[in-house]
Amino acid sequence: MFKQLFGKREDSAPEVSDGSAAEPQPAAAQAGVLGRMRQALSRTRAGLGERVEDLLAIGRPIDEASLASLEEALIQADLGVTTVTRILDDLRQRLRRTELQSGEALRAALEAEIVSILAGVARPAVVPAAAPFVLFLVGVNGTGKTTSAGKLSAWMQRGGKRVLLCAADTFRAAAIEQLEVWSARSGVVLVKSRTGADPSAVLFDALQAAKSRAADVVIVDTAGRLHTKTGLMDELAKMRRTAQRFAADAPHETLLVLDAVTGQNGLQQARLFAESAGVTGIVLTKLDGTAKGGIVVAIAQELGLPVKYVGTGEQVDDLLEFDAKAFAASLLG
Repeated sequence: MFKQLFGKREDSAPEVSDGSAAEPQPAAAQAGVLGRMRQALSRTRAGLGERVEDLLAIGRPIDEASLASLEEALIQADLGVTTVTRILDDLRQRLRRTELQSGEALRAALEAEIVSILAGVARPAVVPAAAPFVLFLVGVNGTGKTTSAGKLSAWMQRGGKRVLLCAADTFRAAAIEQLEVWSARSGVVLVKSRTGADPSAVLFDALQAAKSRAADVVIVDTAGRLHTKTGLMDELAKMRRTAQRFAADAPHETLLVLDAVTGQNGLQQARLFAESAGVTGIVLTKLDGTAKGGIVVAIAQELGLPVKYVGTGEQVDDLLEFDAKAFAASLLG
């Protein structure tokens, strides 16, 4: 299943898996972005949506008490105090201008506020002049980083991209084996080495392999780290320099993988990584496992970072490209 990339090498040299032993994996039926987002946000909507529905009751006036009830529900959904304050300030202004005469008007205004916050930080990734597009995944252990690398590679390959996975998390032994499993599931090429190898050396060989194979995308699974771990942060900086030997603007995207279940703790994680690791966006995992999906809005408002992808389950195709309008509509009803 595995073969050496560059002729005779030492035992520790990176290897490549071409996925040839993988059985074809039929893609799950696509229910549509809105339907899948609604399913992922079912726990959050069970709390927030019910409160909004109460406010939509026929004949119930929209007043300050209504907005106070909504404010409490938004905070419970983990939008965060800063974000909720912004939203409620705007809604109160609308109420004074008599623009919120019905529950439907309130829901439409709230949905528009959420979309505005999310769309305000959206930005396209840097498109390199020549392939491959280099994407780093960073974050702490336990957030689903390696799993996200596998899902993202499968998602891009289904979209017609030639994808190569780089197992640059050589610090945690299980990470390499885990990525091998995902490579086999999706038939995506994997470049790896032994546990303890230099991650930058693995990345260098992966980028060379990507060039020779005319890959469109290289997804790099990096070691789990905290922003306070100086040695690991220096290692990440070295990997960035290695990527820039192939393209001056690489990595073209650095995505921080966050566990949605951690809520506001995840927000603090994101803040620190954004300051120290050049993060350009978020992959939010386990969105289906929390009632606090509003953290997506808090990340956008407080950090100015877009959520690019959300994880919605354990299967290879349980990954969605984030859509602000679908998210807001699914959050509220």
